Amino acid sequence: MLYDIFAIIAPVFICAMIGYTWVKQGHAFETSFISNLVMNIGAPCLIFSTFMGIDLDREAFLSMASAAFFSMVIFGVVGFGILRLFNLDQRAFLPGQIFPNVGNMGLPLCLLAFGDEGLALGLTYFTVNIVFGFTVGIAISSGAMSVRELLRNPMFWTVIITVGLVFAGIESPAWLYNTTDLLGGLTIPLMLIALGVSLARFEITSLKRSVSLSAMRLGLGFLTGNVIAMMMGLEGVARGILIMQCSMPVAVFAYLFAMRYDRQPEEVAATVVISTIMSFALLPALLWYVLP
Repeated sequence: MLYDIFAIIAPVFICAMIGYTWVKQGHAFETSFISNLVMNIGAPCLIFSTFMGIDLDREAFLSMASAAFFSMVIFGVVGFGILRLFNLDQRAFLPGQIFPNVGNMGLPLCLLAFGDEGLALGLTYFTVNIVFGFTVGIAISSGAMSVRELLRNPMFWTVIITVGLVFAGIESPAWLYNTTDLLGGLTIPLMLIALGVSLARFEITSLKRSVSLSAMRLGLGFLTGNVIAMMMGLEGVARGILIMQCSMPVAVFAYLFAMRYDRQPEEVAATVVISTIMSFALLPALLWYVLP
């Protein structure tokens, strides 16, 4: 079991360290280009090829999508209450509590821990997270809902088309599947390298508050994942994926929202760094808990 856990963690850690070391050595890394490449080409191709390449049960897909929806509602309600109790800025810190890093960090762990089925379920959670992020997340940070941002996101339309094809039982042409599978393969390594780059560039301010918010994100995520899995009767891979995705650290795009709308971006960046470091430290225990 220990070796299995190490085999899962090592690739994640090594890829992130490549990005971290690359920037610390003074090499250029165009974050905007890589982010656009991943979000507009890599991730949509990964979603399409993954769902086209495996026989994922419709009920399993809908259960995970529902679980992801309920988890983010709970994150929002509980996070709002705690932040209000301690008189902290909702627009700055609530997105970090609602949106875990289910992309850069979550998807690689889903794949390495549970294989293709785990990746498909992880992508299901990731998709719901993206839909929430580009509607509710932007609304919280900016003060206004932006459906147009969601409709401009290629992943949204990819999910609509892909789910429609899967539910209709229509198979992808071989040339299209092979192309998207090839392009989708760049997504996970680039996500991890970009995560390492982000950790290298962010600075920590207000250490005490950032540690508290980071612990809140991880603790709330773990508890929520367990409660929803128990209430929905999820077992095996589905249970493991839900708990793991819920337990991820603060998402990098919470910082991007804070920076875009000037919502204390330095402090939000600190929660991204600290929660990610804490998450890496807790990963062995988390994997031991969710693995069969």
